[in-house]
Amino acid sequence: MKIRFLLDENLSKQIKMAVLRLNSSIDILCVGEPDAPPFGTLDPEILSYVDLSQRLLVTDNRKSMPGHLELHWAEGKQIWGLVWVRPATSLGKLAESIYLLWETYEAQEWIDRVDWIP
Repeated sequence: MKIRFLLDENLSKQIKMAVLRLNSSIDILCVGEPDAPPFGTLDPEILSYVDLSQRLLVTDNRKSMPGHLELHWAEGKQIWGLVWVRPATSLGKLAESIYLLWETYEAQEWIDRVDWIP
C-alpha cells in the first residue's frame, strides 16, 4: 500500500501542488480541506485522524506535537508515520522529499516511525 499524506495546517498548500506536479497520483491532503480535519483541530485529534485514515503526517510543529505523540503511543495507539520538516526547507526540496518517500516506501514501513525531511 502506498503512503498517503496529511500536511499539517501551518504548512503551505503550495507543497501539495508541488508534490502533485511530480506525480499526480499521490494521495495528499491538507488540514482544512474536505475529507481532512478542519483548521484549528487539536494535535491529539490530528494524531487520531492520521491513525484511523492511515496517513503519514507532515508537520513542522515541534513544540506541542512531541508531547501529544508520546501520550498517543502511551494509550496504545499508533500512527502511520510522522515527518518533521526542517526549518528553512525550500518548497521544492520538501516536495521532492515527500515524493521520494512515496516512491521508495510502503505505508506499513512507516507505522510508528518518526523522522526528519529532507
